[in-house]
Amino acid sequence: MSATPGSSPEAVAAETEVVGILRDLIRIDTSNDGTDAGLGEAEAAEYVESALVDAGLAAERFSTTSSRRQAVVARIPGSDPTLPRLLVHGHLDVVPALAEDWSVPPFAAEVLDGMVWGRGAVDMKDMDAMVISLARAWTRAGVRPRRDIVVMFLPDEEAGGHHGSHWIVDHRPELLEGVTEGVSEVGGFSMTTPDQRRMYLIQTAEKGIAWMRLIAEGTAGHGSMIQPDNAVTEVAEAVSRVGRQRWPVELSATAQRMVAALEEAFGLELELEDPDALMRQLGPFARLIGAGMRHVANPTMLAAGYKANVIPGEASATIDGRFVPGREAEFLTEIDRLIGPQVRREFVNHDVALESPYDVPLVDAMRVALEAEDPGCLMTPYVLSAGTDAKAFSRLGVAGYGFAPLRLPPELDFPTLFHGVDERVPIDSLTFGVRVLDRFLRLA
Repeated sequence: MSATPGSSPEAVAAETEVVGILRDLIRIDTSNDGTDAGLGEAEAAEYVESALVDAGLAAERFSTTSSRRQAVVARIPGSDPTLPRLLVHGHLDVVPALAEDWSVPPFAAEVLDGMVWGRGAVDMKDMDAMVISLARAWTRAGVRPRRDIVVMFLPDEEAGGHHGSHWIVDHRPELLEGVTEGVSEVGGFSMTTPDQRRMYLIQTAEKGIAWMRLIAEGTAGHGSMIQPDNAVTEVAEAVSRVGRQRWPVELSATAQRMVAALEEAFGLELELEDPDALMRQLGPFARLIGAGMRHVANPTMLAAGYKANVIPGEASATIDGRFVPGREAEFLTEIDRLIGPQVRREFVNHDVALESPYDVPLVDAMRVALEAEDPGCLMTPYVLSAGTDAKAFSRLGVAGYGFAPLRLPPELDFPTLFHGVDERVPIDSLTFGVRVLDRFLRLA
């Protein structure tokens, strides 16, 4: 590892620790399947608290909805206490991983081919490790950023944040007193342009969440009888209509700016209506970028019946719906049209879409930090198709941004690693991220 000219001693110190911290975090299995089964979030929170306190930073670890759901918060004092505070937040939970599908054990945190492998390596224990390593180095050296920075590590993001970020907003809002902006995951990573420059995607917007259960009721009876009032048939037809819906492109203000930046950088007119053509134009990142430009409603679960010769009185299905910022009402209206009058819907998880301003000093600080480490690089805002804990914090007026900086090799299919098999992050990308965050958080 060689320090970039101009890297601070604290960044160099953090680089020496970040890989070990990430590996420690991955080895703590914090799989979140939406229940309380097998959660390691409390163990991870205890690790984070210990790492911060060991360096001399005061940290509070506390339970949210139970002793197994725990969070950690600390504050790095700034040089000007009159300035609004900045929140830097990460989640400690991960989605489950089936070991038999992986090339390596998903919780062993092995280092292979210059990368750290394991569940959470990119979502988002890499960012957690970068923040922890920097907080330790800054505290030991007495670094004071421009404004107070609140660092927070949370449970339950992968299941909607009801045991984490939303609970904190409802029960511990004082932790966010004076905070106006927040920085977290799924942004700040690079894609490579045709002229071999890197364009960093800054997440300034995210789609809303509408996980819905579709329910049909019919007449129960013997499977041998003629029964037109069949709940299974009604749900199956509704699911088919929703699943086959081709949603048109809907460009929010963020998406419009993103498209213009990409077209200029790639020297072409993007074929937004054709996902296959967009993939040929932009490569693997087209999946991530394209999903932010239109509504999505994917059937994910079906449930009905208990015996082959019994017609059930009820059948249900689950839809993962994601709507474009500013277009929720039209999305739900179309869903209702597609499912028809015989099927009712209810929300399983419902949360807002977000869109934060791009022309702000915080984004300028991101640009300065990136250009110092990657001269000549480009930046663009983009719309995240998924959701983050920023949704909860927006209820307190906190503008959310995704900035977990990683300079990625062009051959790495990074978008597929989120919740994917063989999740991994290059070590060079991690150390790059530490240096960028060190510069950024001093300026922010």
